[in-house]
Amino acid sequence: MKKIKAAIAGGTGYTAGELIRILIRHPYVEIISVLSSSTPGAKITSFHRDLLGETDMCFVDKVEFAKALSGTDVVFLCLGHGLSREFLDEYNLGKKCKVIDLGNDFRIEGEYGDFHFVYGLCDLFREKIRNASYIANPGCFATAILLALSPLAIVEELSDEIHIHAITGSTGAGRKLSESSNFSYRDNNISVYKPFTHQHIPEIRKSLAELSGSDIPQINFVPLRGDFTRGIFASIYTRASERFDLSEMIEHFNSVYKNSPYVIISDDSISLKEVANTNKALIHVEKHNGYWHLTSVIDNLIKGASGQAIQNMNIMFGYEENCALSLKGSAF
Repeated sequence: MKKIKAAIAGGTGYTAGELIRILIRHPYVEIISVLSSSTPGAKITSFHRDLLGETDMCFVDKVEFAKALSGTDVVFLCLGHGLSREFLDEYNLGKKCKVIDLGNDFRIEGEYGDFHFVYGLCDLFREKIRNASYIANPGCFATAILLALSPLAIVEELSDEIHIHAITGSTGAGRKLSESSNFSYRDNNISVYKPFTHQHIPEIRKSLAELSGSDIPQINFVPLRGDFTRGIFASIYTRASERFDLSEMIEHFNSVYKNSPYVIISDDSISLKEVANTNKALIHVEKHNGYWHLTSVIDNLIKGASGQAIQNMNIMFGYEENCALSLKGSAF
């Protein structure tokens, strides 16, 4: 099978690093250009040190990147939130060039000029993605939460307020140093941020409404910063009806994800270490005293970002979904 040519815009951050690590092992992809407007000419390994011995590529400037785009089949945008629109305005993309945006510019409103972005929650909107040219990759919290709640939405089991506590690793804040991502602050510490106002709430609400075909009740989401590097652990509860017992609901969850190679419904309680460095999402379903309690765990950089982006790419180009994504977990 002929290789496709891929480019990455915004190459120094964590999500770009994960893209490079996975794509250089993809049998049907050749990375032809990685843009860093702040460090053109620098070796990729000067930022992603674990790639020493695996690539000699250097970052390019905007001029060289624009030249490369004429022969590119897919471009991944890792530019930071709010910058993808500027990219589309600045660069002339060929008609055959597909775009996967890892920022939040198009997750809610997918129409932008001649571009129509499809929300890329690949395990639930697979057919739309298969026929799309432009993908808005979901947020990391949104991925963990939607994978847990969507089966309830599909059977209209979201009739009361939804309560979510989810904790994320320090890489969720990006590579740029801030007070809240500083090691001396983060280590041995947990803190709340953006309670009830997190930017992923609108995309969660929009997707659940699409799946249920009805309005979604209040979503009470309290995100937390964890004292670990990577991963998201979400704990979710909402009132249950009497229409389903636990075994019936677990059967329904398994049916929803029967064609999803990386979404696993676990009979036992789950933990972050089971998904770290993988593209897996583990979900555990319980029913207690008239409430559904769902736990969901993902790696925020892989299933919550770059792994899902590559899974979307695989779907768009007709490859097996798990191509290059059967990654080794860390286990301990």
